[in-house]
Amino acid sequence: MRTSIGIRSLVSQWTVVVPLLAVVALVLSWGRSLPGFAVALVALCLAGAVLAAVHHAEVVAHRVGEPFGSLVLAVAVTVIEVALIVTLMIDGGDKTASLARDTVFAAVMITCNGILGLCLLVGAVRSRVAVFNAEGTGTELATVATLATLTLVIPTFTTSKPGPEFSPAQLGFAAVASLVLYGLFVAVQTVRHRDYFLPVTPEGGVQEVDSHAPLPTRRATVLSLVMLIVALIAVVGDAKGVSPTIESGVASAGLPQSVVGVVIALLVLLPETLAAVRAARRERVQTSLNLALGSAIASIGLTIPAIALASIWLSGPLVLGLGAVHMVLLALTVVVGALTVAPGRATLLQGGVHLGIFAAFVFLAISP
Repeated sequence: MRTSIGIRSLVSQWTVVVPLLAVVALVLSWGRSLPGFAVALVALCLAGAVLAAVHHAEVVAHRVGEPFGSLVLAVAVTVIEVALIVTLMIDGGDKTASLARDTVFAAVMITCNGILGLCLLVGAVRSRVAVFNAEGTGTELATVATLATLTLVIPTFTTSKPGPEFSPAQLGFAAVASLVLYGLFVAVQTVRHRDYFLPVTPEGGVQEVDSHAPLPTRRATVLSLVMLIVALIAVVGDAKGVSPTIESGVASAGLPQSVVGVVIALLVLLPETLAAVRAARRERVQTSLNLALGSAIASIGLTIPAIALASIWLSGPLVLGLGAVHMVLLALTVVVGALTVAPGRATLLQGGVHLGIFAAFVFLAISP
């Protein structure tokens, strides 16, 4: 009886209704040229579906526990990102040649500086010092740095193909290497060294159980898993419907085309940011860092292989190599991140430094 009441209560929530409305909006808008008010409605459904998707991912994550929970959220967000990139590149032609690079790099900067800095700031405000596991977080940062260098920096210097592009063989190698590194990271995080990625107490002990809320029932978890899939489908379809408006808005404002990638990454990672900040407010900074850096790893480790596979059908070029300014920002992020992670403790200053790097990235994206 209690289970039935719990299911009915869950069904009555907006997190179930909104994805269904978003699917309806997808069906009605697919393949049509939309007027302004229709675009606004679809965009509203899109935003609601993104929030609902992450809510249901959190329900599933809470059921399976940490660090599996962070993995669920990271993969869910990355599926959205990959689908958005592919759908935009299919119809975009040459003008979207750098969309994958811009979106993935924006995701790295948002997660490794924006989300990470904000969570350290929140954690330090509540406890004076934000405490986390340096071994697990250092492993995540090293994986991000390796993946970003292999897929975003090296294409700028290869000579097999003109421009900052990989040859087909090089792209295939980068895709396989990204998948292998991502799979190895998942194995280490969830099996081999799971304790490195669990939240720690201010005294350094491991917080095995998150007791902030009761575990959802199995039926509620299954329902959330189904609604997560529905929400992801709605997000992909609705994003395709509003993408022409985003691109025309960026162009009419006189902004660089790369800003489209930044907008997509901000849209996709906003719910992830909210989840990470909530974890930091509960003094579970390690969970926040798992969400931030795990999303960066998934963004590269899953997006690049998916784009490499999609390039078989894409007619336009695929530009992956970063420019000089972005390479400097990436190097600065890795160096500062390593100095932040090494002690296993961070103050307000470290959070502020990362947010400063993020602010520089956003400003230079608008005014290169």
